[in-house]
Amino acid sequence: MPFDIPVFEPAEPAPVVPAGLPLVVLLTGFTDAGSAVSQTVSYLRDELTHAMVRRYENDVLLDYRARRPLISFESDHLTDYRPPRLELTLTRDALGQPFLVLAGYEPDFAWDSFVASVAEFVQSAAVSSVTWVHAIGMPVPHTRPLGATVSGNRTSLAEDHSVWKPHTQVPATAGHLLEYRLAEAGVAVAGFVLLIPHYLGDTEYPGAAIAALDSITAGTGLVFGIDSLRDDNEEFLGKVSEQIAASDELERMLHGLEERYDSYMAGSTQATALLHEADLPSADEIAAELERFLANRGHGDEERPGPLA
Repeated sequence: MPFDIPVFEPAEPAPVVPAGLPLVVLLTGFTDAGSAVSQTVSYLRDELTHAMVRRYENDVLLDYRARRPLISFESDHLTDYRPPRLELTLTRDALGQPFLVLAGYEPDFAWDSFVASVAEFVQSAAVSSVTWVHAIGMPVPHTRPLGATVSGNRTSLAEDHSVWKPHTQVPATAGHLLEYRLAEAGVAVAGFVLLIPHYLGDTEYPGAAIAALDSITAGTGLVFGIDSLRDDNEEFLGKVSEQIAASDELERMLHGLEERYDSYMAGSTQATALLHEADLPSADEIAAELERFLANRGHGDEERPGPLA
């Protein structure tokens, strides 16, 4: 049985969890384009009040050698050890509304036990809905609104927010398995897959975090104050625009993405690919062009590298 493995430890003292709250799930792991999930986890932990309900056991779930914890070295001694965290917390949004957050690393091991423990909690706490978010790179332009693919059994969310509805097989994540098991149990669940411009996939793109929080709002009605993220995003996009404007090849690439995006959004209502990927430059081609551009900026340019560096 899954529960033979002790995958979590309750907080002491544990807060009283009201029945009927929404649950938000944010797991970093297989893919996190634009650092959408990791930025959102940091926002929820740093900007909102929260109390831990349970802590998941690293020694059971985490592959330390694949994701090594950070340890601080100061001159001649070690000063701090910071292992990854996977926690379930009771959190309050900008208006003080309570909700639940399961956030941290995606488990490397014991998926069945982990998912069973979450499903048991969802049932015992009479969770009203489960909303989870992750992000993948797609050949879409940063000059257009970020789209999403929405899965789960909340059909109205998919109808309103899913711009790409593929028929495919993908490598599974623990989030996928959790959604699958919860849907089987009749729990209201929705997964938002953010479609991030692939040339920004390896950056900390503030717009990705904004889109993640907007998706959570769409799924739960929760409210978040994101003025600082908007300011960061405006600065980030300014740097991206500067770098693209300095390269004719990058400008042509962007215009091609925009034309295909606009054509798709204007004329397609079917569950087909968002863009005709065969007509677009590959991620490797774009990365190579960016490397050539940055290498040729001149040795006298001492400014901090921009977001595409």
